[in-house]
Amino acid sequence: MTGPQRRPPRQRVVLAERRGARRVRTRVEVAEQTEIGAALIGGLIRAQFALAVRMGLLAVLVLSSLPLLFRLGESGSLVVLGIRLPWLLLGVAAYPLLFVAGWVFVRRADRNENDFLDLAED
Repeated sequence: MTGPQRRPPRQRVVLAERRGARRVRTRVEVAEQTEIGAALIGGLIRAQFALAVRMGLLAVLVLSSLPLLFRLGESGSLVVLGIRLPWLLLGVAAYPLLFVAGWVFVRRADRNENDFLDLAED
């Protein structure tokens, strides 16, 4: 032996400094449905519900405003490709509009879920 060896200085470990401790605890809180886990899930549910309501209202407002637009303006009597414009817009153009609204909804719902997962993992 060559004499007493020096030990490295002691380090104080705080829970916030430990990697993974918060993530595991948050997952446990969600899985065990504690108050914090319930609040996290409730926030996700509220965000998804608000998104669904906004997208639904937008689609309803756009589609229900078309007949009013046709009634007030002269666009109701226009003929395009042998079909009156109102029939063309309501029968053909409404479907791409609904497709885009559904696509936007799915993208934003995925983003909400990813934000929830990031929050639960951090």
